Amino acid sequence: MRFEPNVVGETFTFQKAGKGVATSKARHGQVTPMNQNHSVATASMDDKYAGDWVDKLDESKLTINERRVIAQGGAFALGRAIDAQVIAVMDGVSSGQDVGDGTTVLTWALLLEAVEKLDDNDVPDDGQRWAALSPRSWSSALTIEEFASGDYVGDDLPFKDRNRVREWMGVKWMKHTGLTNKGIADTSNLVWHMSAVGFAMGVDITADITWHGDRAAHFVNHFYSGGAARIDEEGIVKLRTSDALAIPTT
Repeated sequence: MRFEPNVVGETFTFQKAGKGVATSKARHGQVTPMNQNHSVATASMDDKYAGDWVDKLDESKLTINERRVIAQGGAFALGRAIDAQVIAVMDGVSSGQDVGDGTTVLTWALLLEAVEKLDDNDVPDDGQRWAALSPRSWSSALTIEEFASGDYVGDDLPFKDRNRVREWMGVKWMKHTGLTNKGIADTSNLVWHMSAVGFAMGVDITADITWHGDRAAHFVNHFYSGGAARIDEEGIVKLRTSDALAIPTT
């Protein structure tokens, strides 16, 4: 994902350059300009907050650090909010980028078709392809030998836990619980190139703990301002399956 920090203003514009075409020329002839298309994708800043009260006298009755618990919960909530913004813009990709019809369980053929879709669009196979599968689709994928077996999945992964991220067919596959229609029919799994989506951050995730004497409590707050943008439609594939179906047994 293209990340732009310290954005000033209500929007941020990501620049996109189209593909060029190489041509030949005669000796001493002129080079034909590529005339690459240039376009933009705009991210609108969205303000998010996650806060809660911690009563002073309640704290005296607890054996845990309640302020720390609320602080961790707020940080996780904002992390999910950022994921939701990015997922929403990718999920809005045009129907021409769909694979599957949302009525079947995830299959080996659908995984291959999703990768093939990126190849057909000339999306770089440069180690920056990622995919997010719902828990049911992830479980279904683990019934596929090529996806699950160490004979096919390399050890050179970005994270040590191979149950969280697996690299196969040049794509880093991971499980995500925030995908559209998770748990029901027409689930939107996503396959994308990092450069196809961007996130602009106006105010980074910030923690603030303030004492309020009139409430005899601390308010533990987290907030950020940021927005996501879909930069390249052809770099995103929506892999539509049905989480309402059982995990394959064969």
